[in-house]
Amino acid sequence: MKWLPRDKRNPFFAVVFVVAMILILICFVLIRSQYTSLDEIATGKKLAAARLQNVENVIKNGDATANQLADVTYSLSRAEEDMASGDLYSWTYDTIRRLKPQYKIDIPDIGHPSVSDVDVLSSVPYKQMRFTVSGTAYYHDFGKFVSDFENNFPHARVVNIVLEPSAAGGEKLSFRMDIIALIKPNSA
Repeated sequence: MKWLPRDKRNPFFAVVFVVAMILILICFVLIRSQYTSLDEIATGKKLAAARLQNVENVIKNGDATANQLADVTYSLSRAEEDMASGDLYSWTYDTIRRLKPQYKIDIPDIGHPSVSDVDVLSSVPYKQMRFTVSGTAYYHDFGKFVSDFENNFPHARVVNIVLEPSAAGGEKLSFRMDIIALIKPNSA
């Protein structure tokens, strides 16, 4: 730096140093914050594009989803066809009466149903009813009746079966059982 006299050299280096510091400060404060803002904008753009793609997929699959909903609704209505509804005592009596003639079974007593919340499954939109059935039958006929009843009515189950020798004697048995059946929503 022979071209610069000694008395002007120190102020020159001071000016160069101050200019360099100002440029570094501009880079870190203004330009870096702009790059950070651009990165945030790019991330937001990617998230918005992903949300847009998700919405487009939902719109594309809307018809398929509507068809699936219709199928499930139809299946549910078909499954609910044999559920108790309306006058519950009439439903219990008619259900047992329809199934009884196929078997050599005597059912003189069908108890009045009591309605309660479902105690086996939680958070289902159904209520349940419980009623007691008693009568006499041969062991084999009674077993077939219970089996066919549970197979024909998947929303009902037989519980608390009590079998005893019949008071009339012979091979017949006296039975008493509780039947728990689901009730269609909005029907009781």
